[in-house]
Amino acid sequence: MLKKIAQVFLVVTISVFSFQARAQSNGFEVIKSMELMDLIYQHLEMYYVDEPTTGNLSKVAIDAMLKQLDPYTVYYHESNMEDYLLMTTGQYGGIGAVIRKIGDYTYITEPYEGNPAQKAGIKAGDRILSIDNRDMKFKKSDEVSASLKGPKGSTIQVKVLRNGKDEITIPITRDEIKVPHIPYTGMINDRVGYINLNTFMQPTTAADVKAAFLELKSKGMQELVLDLRGNGGGLLIEAVKLVNLFVKKGQVVVTTKGRVEEENKVFKTLEEPLDLMIPIVVLIDDASASASEIVAGSLQDLDRAVIVGTTSFGKGLVQRTYDLKYGSKMKLTIAKYYTPSGRCVQRLEYYDKEAGEKPKAIADSLVKIFKTVNGRDVIDARGIEPDIKMDEKEYSRLTAMLSVNNLIFDYATNYYYAHNSIPEAGKFQLSDAEYEAFKQMAIKDTFDYSTASEEVLKKMRETAEEEGYFEDAKQAYEALMAKVVPSKERDLEKFKAEIKTLLENEIVSRYYYQKGRTVDSFRSDTFLTKAIEVLQNTKQYNTILRK
Repeated sequence: MLKKIAQVFLVVTISVFSFQARAQSNGFEVIKSMELMDLIYQHLEMYYVDEPTTGNLSKVAIDAMLKQLDPYTVYYHESNMEDYLLMTTGQYGGIGAVIRKIGDYTYITEPYEGNPAQKAGIKAGDRILSIDNRDMKFKKSDEVSASLKGPKGSTIQVKVLRNGKDEITIPITRDEIKVPHIPYTGMINDRVGYINLNTFMQPTTAADVKAAFLELKSKGMQELVLDLRGNGGGLLIEAVKLVNLFVKKGQVVVTTKGRVEEENKVFKTLEEPLDLMIPIVVLIDDASASASEIVAGSLQDLDRAVIVGTTSFGKGLVQRTYDLKYGSKMKLTIAKYYTPSGRCVQRLEYYDKEAGEKPKAIADSLVKIFKTVNGRDVIDARGIEPDIKMDEKEYSRLTAMLSVNNLIFDYATNYYYAHNSIPEAGKFQLSDAEYEAFKQMAIKDTFDYSTASEEVLKKMRETAEEEGYFEDAKQAYEALMAKVVPSKERDLEKFKAEIKTLLENEIVSRYYYQKGRTVDSFRSDTFLTKAIEVLQNTKQYNTILRK
């Protein structure tokens, strides 16, 4: 065992040294570091109190090393290939369904329409009891997900508990699952067309957007909303091709610059445009990243579209994947990209959105100003700043707790099995009696929550007690506290509108799947409302772009 480890590290050392020599780096430091790693492995193998899990130690060491660089330089072990395929291509072998851990079990929360799970009869709300006779109780959701994934054409037996009473075993034949990159396209009204693009992972992205655009034009579209909210990016070249649909041939869209000379490239539009005149609004949010920022940033720099939403994620780095030995891969950051004005949207600090971190404020002194074609100011280092800034919808504490505790999800499940059909997406509404039934269900539940006002008052009391003022203010404090202490019954009425919106959207998805959920969301989508307002006000649109 020890000999094999030493041989592996010798090969790695030689290969790393060879590469570093070619790159004119410090070969001695590389050899020194690799020798130290080799010695540590040897001592662990010979002396550690327990038998070391060498493979796992290697992965942990590699992950920790790469974490010192940037969040996008990642090692993929051979066992993570399904995750790799999903991350880099938007496709994987599986059943096509979203799952969620609720209590001791994992539930189906949304089967993808037209995919194996939905075709086989799997429903949202189904509790997964077993997969191929393996009990799924107490299993983590990623373990359940791994059991559901597998090679195209293979069949699994999924046993579910439906509607809390019926145990059903459903055979599902896995297929190649492609997460739809255009989940919805359609006319919002008789003039405004809408294309929702959620990824640039597929090599047909620009072509599919073109096809959707032409279809909308045939239906009378005169203005376009391109929705890139939640779009985490993908293939840079597809972003360039998409921009090419709306700007002239030969236009610089993006430039990449790296440490290695061959990564310094200029990407220009290569085809004649599809439409140079149609007014466009691009919607972005803090999850719009990478290729979607190239599109939004380029169209903004060229004064070709109005950008509406919140500041984008700020990922101005380019990655390339390299095949390693033993079936593993490495995704490596090779360059930064720059929009036509010359700005790089990469934030000056990294943050982990998945871990709940928020981007830190960047000092104005570190931000550089660039100019669009028509002379408007745009800045770097903060992602894409929209031309019209919107406020993200913030739900009440109660609404958040109703969602976290799955009361909205459970009510939608019960509603589905009590109603054979509902009106089409966008027209369905809960009656007052139906909302009252939900209200009583929520009141009976045991969850607790606090309001922000309550927490502030408690802190104020602590300060007042320390300073000796509380006794004088006690009566006023108690009167005010009585008004802000949570009351489910009171708050279920106070926040009825936003709770009903979520309930209706969840119920609609049970009947009309992802497309229905999207259409239903239009009713409460303030970003989309603002986009339509701008597009239908030609003077405002031209003023923003300085036309």
